[in-house]
Order: sequence, then structure tokens, then C-alpha cells
Amino acid sequence: MEKAIKVKGLQKSYKKLHVLKGVDFEVEKGSIFALLGSNGAGKTTVVKILTTLLKQDSGTATVNGFDVVLKPVNVRQSISLTGQFAAVDGVLTGRENLIMIARLRHLKNPSQLADDLLKRFNLTDAADRRVATYSGGMSRRLDLAMSLIGKPQIIFLDEPTTGLDPEGRIEVWKFVKELADGGTTVFLTTQYLDEAEQLADQIAILHEGRIIVSGTLAELKKLFPPVKVEYIEKQPRLEEIFLAIIGKREEK
Repeated sequence: MEKAIKVKGLQKSYKKLHVLKGVDFEVEKGSIFALLGSNGAGKTTVVKILTTLLKQDSGTATVNGFDVVLKPVNVRQSISLTGQFAAVDGVLTGRENLIMIARLRHLKNPSQLADDLLKRFNLTDAADRRVATYSGGMSRRLDLAMSLIGKPQIIFLDEPTTGLDPEGRIEVWKFVKELADGGTTVFLTTQYLDEAEQLADQIAILHEGRIIVSGTLAELKKLFPPVKVEYIEKQPRLEEIFLAIIGKREEK
């Protein structure tokens, strides 16, 4: 399949801290790719490089066929980024936030576009309320709606469910799946292993500056030590696989 993102030998240091030590992976178009890692593993650094907010020290990265260093404008035109915290204006209403972004992108019929997105994300009833009155889940849904303005081909979601309650997380999962079903490529970073298990077509684990394993959930399960069969064979959860793999690396 065609690749939406290609990363080879990515390295990045902050003074004496070597965060990325040669990161390699590829993301297929129209898929959900989950990058897993503990706090400080370098997940956000990878996202910043791929979205042209930060330059790597060495290695290459292409997004939608464009080199992130040589063609940053082309990269930005084809992507959208949603960070760990909702980037919405609490003083404005939900509708006004959407209209503002549509106008900044110089799109036609911003009011109609806003109405369509409010409906899609179940925010029509709250459209004319100030966003400061929204719940965490509603703010995140609005943030996701804003990220769709301009129909980006690739969406980066950096820990999108941080701080949300279980209901809010499930709502976000639903919309992420809908994005991928519609052909959008989704690049997701998360610390929640059940999130990757629910959403991802491909999972990569970033540990100590490198991708130590990558594959589908089924492929990762094959790396897990075989279970003892008594009455019912227990299928390992991604959390167990993650801890087992990390443990093996740290023992070496």
C-alpha cells in the first residue's frame, strides 16, 4: 500500500539529552498508526518533527510525499495537528471557533462548514455556548472538528484523550475510527495501551530513543511468551505485551 509517512534514521538531541537515536517506521495511507511509549520516550518530539515544528538533527522524514525539511509548506497544507490539550478559545462559542479557523484557511462558506461539523460531532445544541462552559469531552470533540477544517489528508493526534473521563475517551475513539473509515490517515500517540488496542491498525513501541517493535496487534501478540493452557486459553492484552517487551530490552 501507498505510504503516508516515511521515517528513516531520525535523531534528535536536546543539549546532552539524546531523545531520538535512529527512529524508523512507515505509515500506510488511510490507516490508524499508534506510537506507544512511556513519558519522556520522545513521542511528542517525533510528532513535532513530522509536523515541521522542530528540525531533526539527522535522518529523513516525508509526510504525504513531502520532505519535512525541504518542503515544510507542502507538509503543513496536507496535515492537521491536535495536541494533548484542546486548542480552543474559551471566550468564543463553538460555532465562532470553527468559523474563525475556516476564515483563516480562506475557505468558502465558513458558516455552513461550521454547521456541518457541529452536526457531525454532536455539538449543534451547544453551538452558541461559550466553549468555557463545555465539558472536557465536548472541548476535545470541538478540537477534533477544528482539525478537520480544510480536509487534511493526515491528522496527528498527540495523546488526544489525556484528562478525559471514560465516556469522553470512547467518544473520541468513535470519531477517530470514523476519520480512518473516511480515508484519513491518523497518527496517534498515546500512553493508554487499551486505546491503541481499540484503534490502531499498526502499533509501534518507542523505547529509549528507538522503535523496538512494530506491527499489528496480532503480530505483537506472537511476541508474547506462550501462556499455559488450563481450561481457557487467555489472550494477552497489549499492556502485558508492552511490559514484556520493555522488560526484555531492559534486561539486555
